[in-house]
Amino acid sequence: MTSAVTTDKSARPGYGQLLRTPGALNFVLTGFAARQPFAMLTVSIVLLLQHTTGSFGSAGIIAAVTGVSMALFAPQMGKLVDRLGQSRVLVPVVLAHAAAVGALTSLALLGAPLWALALAAIPAGATVPQVGPMVRARWAAKLEGSPLLQTAAAFESVTDEATFVVGPVLATYLCTAVHPSAGLITEATLTIVGGLLFAAQRGTQPKPVARTANGEKHASALSFAGLRVLIVAFIGIGAVFGGMLVSVAAFADEMGNPGANGLLYGIFAGGNMIAGIAMGAITWKIGPRRRLLLGYVGLTAAASVLWAAHSAVLLGALGLVVGLCIAPALITGFTMVQQLVPVGARTEAFTWLTGSIAFGQAMAVTLAGRLTDAHGSSYGFLVPAAATVLALVTLVALRGKLAPKAPSRIVNSSAPFTPKASAPAAPKVIRNTVNERGIGHRVPVTVD
Repeated sequence: MTSAVTTDKSARPGYGQLLRTPGALNFVLTGFAARQPFAMLTVSIVLLLQHTTGSFGSAGIIAAVTGVSMALFAPQMGKLVDRLGQSRVLVPVVLAHAAAVGALTSLALLGAPLWALALAAIPAGATVPQVGPMVRARWAAKLEGSPLLQTAAAFESVTDEATFVVGPVLATYLCTAVHPSAGLITEATLTIVGGLLFAAQRGTQPKPVARTANGEKHASALSFAGLRVLIVAFIGIGAVFGGMLVSVAAFADEMGNPGANGLLYGIFAGGNMIAGIAMGAITWKIGPRRRLLLGYVGLTAAASVLWAAHSAVLLGALGLVVGLCIAPALITGFTMVQQLVPVGARTEAFTWLTGSIAFGQAMAVTLAGRLTDAHGSSYGFLVPAAATVLALVTLVALRGKLAPKAPSRIVNSSAPFTPKASAPAAPKVIRNTVNERGIGHRVPVTVD
């Protein structure tokens, strides 16, 4: 007989309950420190290269090479993490990334040609530590089947956006007030310190899963159609980040106040953070697929009017609205990985999504950089508008691929969620029965 699980409808999963998950606070705090450099990397490259080359277009090319390299190598890093474990992969990666960023910085300051900078940007992007996906994988392992998963996804979006509030402002200050290379030097230093601290939290990392229960190798996360649709959506989101990054910097230059870049971009990221906080506090009555589509419609509409900004106040207001619209789509997409991809490939799936953001950002940085060089910042803002329109069309056309494999189990949310060991296989008993001809026989029956 199957037992029913009751839910306390008066209780709502919240951030306090989430952070009381055993071991969570340690990996949350160290994870925040470890992902901070990611928010500094692209803007630090753009500002350093714009200083040494005098061109946003050239700076955008190098930033794009870095982003594409990250997008291509991040899923491979995710596969290794799923198979070998987070700490074994992360420690050598953070050391390699710091060395690669140091080489890129040195070449830029020495006035190296563009092709040499592009070559140096490849390892700098390939070794970007995928801390965000690793943190999300820890939440997924801890909260399997819990309603707190939506709250965790919202919390991670807030954490990501907190880094994108602090990171660009800090990088802009360092590059403009201290030295053009100070942003990348600080990024490399924080990568080592934060990455090693996070890697030391071994007790909460998911166990490596090299093979399925049947002894077969896990299929790639990319083999699941729903994830491929989410990748397109996240490329569009990345294009918003990249287009805003370059176009806002160019807009601040046109105003004669380059230091305003960090503030304006921080307002945009702050809107995302505010919406993320709200997302985690809401008990949703509509399914994730509809939430994703509705969120993306809002994002597309907001991104399509950025080009019309003619003052810092108006751009700040529009950027805030765009940020508010990103969080629903971003959080819902990450949450849907739990339903669309099996546990043995989830870190890889998360890295595909973060890599897609990086790829979209890289493409947008390149296109927006060339457009702003040739025509001004207003043309650069057309890039996120076009990218979100194309992604929305894809989402609507392929929305059937986003249907979950099975409904999520409902559990009681009135008490802190405690992970449980997998239930043993249901026993089979042999019962005597008689068929319609009166002939007796024995049949196995599964007992729930």
